[in-house]
Amino acid sequence: MADDLKPMPQDWRRALAIVAHPDDLEYGCSGAVAAWTASGREVAYLLVTRGEAGIDGVTPEDAAPLREAEQIASAAEVGVRSVEFLDHRDGVIEHGLPLRQDLARAIRQHRPELVITLNHHDDWGPGSWNSADHRAVGRAVLDAVADAGNRWIFPELIEQGYEPWRGVRWIGIAASPQPTHAEDITGTLDRAVASLAAHRTYLEALSDEPAEEHARGFLEAAVHEHADRFGGRACVTFELIGEA
Repeated sequence: MADDLKPMPQDWRRALAIVAHPDDLEYGCSGAVAAWTASGREVAYLLVTRGEAGIDGVTPEDAAPLREAEQIASAAEVGVRSVEFLDHRDGVIEHGLPLRQDLARAIRQHRPELVITLNHHDDWGPGSWNSADHRAVGRAVLDAVADAGNRWIFPELIEQGYEPWRGVRWIGIAASPQPTHAEDITGTLDRAVASLAAHRTYLEALSDEPAEEHARGFLEAAVHEHADRFGGRACVTFELIGEA
């Protein structure tokens, strides 16, 4: 039997969630975000793309503003008002210096104690494969946390007014196949469902189900997958890197 999951840290005030696409956080961890904002913590979102390649029947030019608007509405459902987009190309994100610099800049700007990202591992579990964008962004986040604290990496950021930030205490990797910690979302599941359902255009292209039904069906299953390792409670899981 797998070890019990530990509770996520609670002694922090600011978090920055960095993912590749609109909907990544809603499929991954928005229920936890809702719990954190409800307790008075501040969470900001940074999207590396606008998700413009995500809807087969809609051109990237038309999809980008739709998905941006849906992400902003989705974030509002869980108490997040700061939502930024970097405009890297959806589907072909490259893990390299430009991305690391963009993420280090954001970390220095927001000065979080907790950074959240999505699964950076090669797979989601046995028999699956993770997308190139998720892998690239997740790994760049891990690198950028260190970059943000080193004044000699990207010194041009200091010239732009972004002083080093060494205050990141944890990185939480949502939907990791190797979870170590969890957040109880018993009281915020409905908000998580509303947040995912706000991606209406995207969900309607994925499924014949109404957006609300698709969102609830997916999340009800996801948040109970590891409940037996967390006292039977509905939860969002994370692989936590940083302080024990």
